[in-house]
Amino acid sequence: MKTAKLCATVTADTMADLRTQRDLVGDVDLVELRLDSVRDPSAAAALAGRKKPVIVTCRPTSEGGMFKGSEEERRRILAEALSLGAEYVDVEWQGSCADLIAQTGGRRIILSHHDFQGTPADLHDKTQAMLASGAEIVKVAVTAHRLQDCLTLRAIGQHTRVPMVLIAMGDAGIATRVLASWFGSCWTYAGDNVAPGQIDIQRLLNEFRFRRIGSHTAIYGVVGQPVSHSVSPSMHNAAFRAAHLDAVYLPLAAADFDDFMTFAEAINLVGASVTAPFKVQAFDRADECDPVSRRIQSVNTLRRIGSKWLGCNTDVAGFLSPLESVMKVTGKRGTVLGAGGAARSVAVALGAAGVRVTLCARRPEQAESIAALTGAATAPWPPAPGSWDLLVNATPVGTKPHDNHSPLPAGHALDGTLVYDLIYNPPQTQFLRDAAAAGCHTIGGLDMLVAQAQAQFEWWTEQRAADRVMREAAVARLGLMEKQ
Repeated sequence: MKTAKLCATVTADTMADLRTQRDLVGDVDLVELRLDSVRDPSAAAALAGRKKPVIVTCRPTSEGGMFKGSEEERRRILAEALSLGAEYVDVEWQGSCADLIAQTGGRRIILSHHDFQGTPADLHDKTQAMLASGAEIVKVAVTAHRLQDCLTLRAIGQHTRVPMVLIAMGDAGIATRVLASWFGSCWTYAGDNVAPGQIDIQRLLNEFRFRRIGSHTAIYGVVGQPVSHSVSPSMHNAAFRAAHLDAVYLPLAAADFDDFMTFAEAINLVGASVTAPFKVQAFDRADECDPVSRRIQSVNTLRRIGSKWLGCNTDVAGFLSPLESVMKVTGKRGTVLGAGGAARSVAVALGAAGVRVTLCARRPEQAESIAALTGAATAPWPPAPGSWDLLVNATPVGTKPHDNHSPLPAGHALDGTLVYDLIYNPPQTQFLRDAAAAGCHTIGGLDMLVAQAQAQFEWWTEQRAADRVMREAAVARLGLMEKQ
């Protein structure tokens, strides 16, 4: 498998700024200069003094670009870039610039097609027509609504002698950017989210270790919907790097669990973290499960051995680890807010630790179902004052961008000993701030997140994750997300 190159996409308001950004780009093989983003586009100015090979692009709005001038002006810019020796010029399939292929014999021409709606059923036929055009490079960018849309691109790129760039845009298409070589791309694009799902250069190089991905790299991921907010890729990739393992961990935004399973088989996925809403489906599909998973009928970790999928649940141990370090829980009264998969794991964990567990949820019928499974009691919403020593938020209320919300009504009494919020983004939720103001001890979701991830890593690799590596990676990623 030939290693794909890396192309940095650069945009700016003016040509002067574009050149500055061009020259600041570090460890990449090519720079795409988006002349459609500037107010004063000039091919001559874009090419002057360049230190790396460049792609000159002037994308019209009809193809998702920003150029608002006339089509005649746009064609003149691209033709001038070719005449001045640009390494590549990107022209749109069936656009007014396609005749430049005939003028150059296809050399230095990237013929591109973008679909921002989906992955069309006739994509194969369209691609064959593009491949027959004589262009030196053919680029196809579609929008992925399912992980399996990525496999459509893989099938197209496998049997052609013409170099291709194959990209699935959107969260479901991130694998095509990180695993560019596997999908048949001669290069991939990185940048400041210029296109949906695009990854910034430093993250692609440092977190995903793009340059080191090869045919023997083990592939892991986190499956859920959504997963773009997950810091699990940052944690696990940091742990793989510290352990000197040839592995990469991806966010996998699946449309449904069947979508994930088909994709996982195709890319030979070694293991996966499972998050909402797929933990119960993961339990149902696993060939073998550990006792904890069987009890709560929920799996948050999968591992493939041969043709079998093994499942386990590290949420229970991950939840208890930070709790038992600050509180003797045996005999205490614990109330769990929520009635989803997280509440199920927490109820089992607390019950196993000797806590008298009560489930309190807005959906009493769902709470009753979990109570029957876990042996917990139920109580009306919201929890009565004086009814708990330990209060756990197992709902998503308070997650960014709604971090000023609390799962409990405003002014509700927080009169127990300890409040535990499973949310980790933001690290300090409104619920925890209210609890601290009321004099409660608090634990944030980051502690559980790191503990359960360490257990996953150890189960997959039979190695202990390096101390502090996962936490530091999670904190750093959350800090970057805060600035975005």
